[in-house]
Amino acid sequence: MKILSVIGARPEFVKEGPLSRELRKRHTEITVHTGQHYDYEMSKVFFGELKIPEPDYNLEIGSGTHGKQTGEMLIKLEEVFLKEKPDIVIVAGDTNTTIAGALAASKLGIKLAHIESGMRSFDRTMPEEINRIVTDHVSDILFCSTRTAESNLHTEGIRKNVFVVGDVMIDAIKENLRLAEKKSGILLDLRLNKKGYMLATVHRASNTDNGENLKNIVEAFADSKEKIVFPVHPRTDKCLKKYGLYGKLKSSNVMVTGPVGYMDMLVLEKNSRKILTDSGGVQKEAYYFGVPCITLRDSTEWTETIEDKWNVLTGADKRKITGAIKKFNPRHSQKEKYGSGKASEKIVRILGNSI
Repeated sequence: MKILSVIGARPEFVKEGPLSRELRKRHTEITVHTGQHYDYEMSKVFFGELKIPEPDYNLEIGSGTHGKQTGEMLIKLEEVFLKEKPDIVIVAGDTNTTIAGALAASKLGIKLAHIESGMRSFDRTMPEEINRIVTDHVSDILFCSTRTAESNLHTEGIRKNVFVVGDVMIDAIKENLRLAEKKSGILLDLRLNKKGYMLATVHRASNTDNGENLKNIVEAFADSKEKIVFPVHPRTDKCLKKYGLYGKLKSSNVMVTGPVGYMDMLVLEKNSRKILTDSGGVQKEAYYFGVPCITLRDSTEWTETIEDKWNVLTGADKRKITGAIKKFNPRHSQKEKYGSGKASEKIVRILGNSI
């Protein structure tokens, strides 16, 4: 078959690594990079680290409002789809790239597969939640990471061609961790001891674009007196400058760095004592590594991590964040919630039987 994969943001590059390798054993794959993430640290570096083939198309959309970015992607993706005439289009996750690829394929009558179907935070103020719901309801083949996701789809009346395969990000971790530990020098470069620091990531618009929320998060980090490594996303960097918050960070024990590549991030995550994040993917990775996760959101689509009590929601509440930094210490063993690292193989096998 000719399969066209639409990617554009950091979590999609991570999933594309193991999935692309499996796809290309049996099928022809065309990749389209929308350009949603375009900084070197957020895009190009991943292709090199994860050995992903250079995309066949780079639409170079760049940043913009949700409507503008999604609309421009729709226009250009439609042109590519009409030219390539794929048998199946694959989208993953919940980004603007995801929804644009899904709508373009659906409107052209091209079979659509969605990876990470059924994830729900039940918070429709999040653009990602809208992207998830709409994509699932126009998809022909739905690949779920968990039984919870499958149940969410069933509740919404989606029962046909729904498959629980596990999570492709677990495939990526298992495929890359040994190499990351061998090649990454991030702990040495930053003079970090294993379990001697906490790791933080902040990039959601609800935190970065809200000055009060960002201030509360920064103050909680600084007031904790803990050594916190904080790789700063390009959007977050602009907002920290806009709201004059860099001074508070630099006078504290928070170690601010630029964005880090995937291999360095794996090493930082595995060896941290706790993780503070508003990222969905980082929550899963923290769970895999058995690192307590403090989620700087009021809801999460990765509800299994909460149910297993390895993740706690604090939102941007300074008191709750500070309390979790001090007191959130799960000790019990975890359950294998996201599969055994064979999701990509299962997906490709199912796709091969779909036409």
